[in-house]
Amino acid sequence: MGWAPDYVTGPQLKTYLNIQHEDDDLWLANWATAVSRNVDDFCGRQFGQVSVVEARTYEPKWDSNECKTYVEIDDLQTTAGLIVADSDGAVITDYALRPRNALLKGKIYTQLALPGRYTYDFSITGKWGWNSVPASIPTALYIQASRLNARRSSPFGIAGSPTDGSELRLLAQLDPDFKTTLTPFKREWYAA
Repeated sequence: MGWAPDYVTGPQLKTYLNIQHEDDDLWLANWATAVSRNVDDFCGRQFGQVSVVEARTYEPKWDSNECKTYVEIDDLQTTAGLIVADSDGAVITDYALRPRNALLKGKIYTQLALPGRYTYDFSITGKWGWNSVPASIPTALYIQASRLNARRSSPFGIAGSPTDGSELRLLAQLDPDFKTTLTPFKREWYAA
């Protein structure tokens, strides 16, 4: 799995939507990518993982109430190969990954806490991202892809018939069940 992957494939969507013919295979592949990016945008993160460790630079934020420095980092689910270094390249080992017990709870690390005050950027090397895609991510994707499939039959955003009283406007928004399914995975980025 690479960085920002598609969370389902075109054939998986085809099965879910019960599409029998091959004419729509290109559409399904495009929807898999488009809705995967909808997931990323809604959640403020992506659920892939870089293939090798890489260095990234992060700015620290001082918390005067706790007398600690915090560093908001990209999602990190493995500590293998993790190196934290200061601006001179000196390795720092006195840090704690946050939130506490993240991996035990099936979550990921999003922050580094260091005692004392640091004012320079940090170089943090790690294998960024998620080890595997959480199970509810494809579920949300199927829900939104179903909406795209229905939209094809209503090019002007109106489904049903006004004469039968079954007219329904398909609004240009994410499906509410898509949002509900993904809400636990939304990431809020904070700035001091």
